[in-house]
Amino acid sequence: MYIQHLDLRDFRSWPELKITLSPGVTVFVGRNGYGKTNIVEAVGYLAHLSSHRVSTDAPMVRSGMKDARVSATVVNHGRELTAHLLLKPHAANLAQLNRTRLQSPRELLGVLRTVLFAPEDLALVRGEPAERRRYVDDIMCIRHPRLAGVRADYEKVLRQRNALLKTAGRALRSGYESADGAAALSTLDVWDQQLSHLGAQLIAARIALLGELAPAIHAAYAAIAPESRTASVEYQSKVDLCALGVAEEETLMNTPSAEAASPDVIEALMLSELGALRNKEIDRGVSLAGPHRDDIVLRLGQDPAKGFASHGETWSFALSLRLAEFELLKRDAGSDPVLILDDVFAELDAKRREKLVHLAAGAEQVLITAAVDEDLPGNLGEKVVHRFVVGVEDQDGQRISRIEEQESEQ
Repeated sequence: MYIQHLDLRDFRSWPELKITLSPGVTVFVGRNGYGKTNIVEAVGYLAHLSSHRVSTDAPMVRSGMKDARVSATVVNHGRELTAHLLLKPHAANLAQLNRTRLQSPRELLGVLRTVLFAPEDLALVRGEPAERRRYVDDIMCIRHPRLAGVRADYEKVLRQRNALLKTAGRALRSGYESADGAAALSTLDVWDQQLSHLGAQLIAARIALLGELAPAIHAAYAAIAPESRTASVEYQSKVDLCALGVAEEETLMNTPSAEAASPDVIEALMLSELGALRNKEIDRGVSLAGPHRDDIVLRLGQDPAKGFASHGETWSFALSLRLAEFELLKRDAGSDPVLILDDVFAELDAKRREKLVHLAAGAEQVLITAAVDEDLPGNLGEKVVHRFVVGVEDQDGQRISRIEEQESEQ
């Protein structure tokens, strides 16, 4: 899989950008703040319908503009598809595939598959559970686009349930002794059922995905840091999953096998958990159980990587997560996802650079950003097909996002 054409309008700092690409390695070189990361962010957004840098769409629309457009022609096994996405910060985004208007942008998922390495990946190991949930959910939705709808529906129900818990606390505490209390409790029962039904699908899908990712993560980490401890991943849920047949030695990780993780059974367990937590939830005004509260625990040996891993081990684990993602998506599609390396070489030591260069050598298309050429490994030069210099200053010293292709040194 590779991107043949990329076209941006009013995306971040780019009033307009049109570039033609081909398989192989493309390098974008430019000082920080001139727009090179904005280019690969647009590619990643088209693949995942989200940014690796921000959680909302508004920052991606150029200042003063009402919307932004990202378009890319993707070639996969000789077949060309052109995906268009219109980002509207104050309205629903619009999507088109070739000349067909899509009912939802989620229908674009899977047209372009990317794996991105960035300095922000350290948050996968050091950061909050939301970072790790997003890592798993993004892969899950790319592989099974239907689950993107389930995730969106779950988040909508969660917001509505939390709003009820916050605004109707007094009525809920009064119980069935008052008409208001009875109505509020009846509504909460409905939200409980919907939250459990949707949440169970997400939990089951996450467990199944981790069952596939875990061996690849273990192998990737062993290859990058053979002298370090064994790497493993564990799904840790606020819903008691022990009833799903967790083996005795697995009790600590609270992770059943993928075969045992039936959505129907998880739904019943989640309903039971919500019932047990109801009084606490009413007092606190927030939902305390469900996939939005779960974590993917990363371990080195018996210790959690968060708080116990060194800087080098943290980078190795973050790279292992992305390498496992790359291998899984490659296996699914029978072709390489587009590999994006955003300002990472300057952060890595020689050993980890070598691992990434080895991966880049075998990938069908690689997009790399770097502040200066010296940040790039020396043995990468012979593989570069395109080299773009990004960013200039006008006569007043103002930064301008502009791009100029230069001949690559072979």
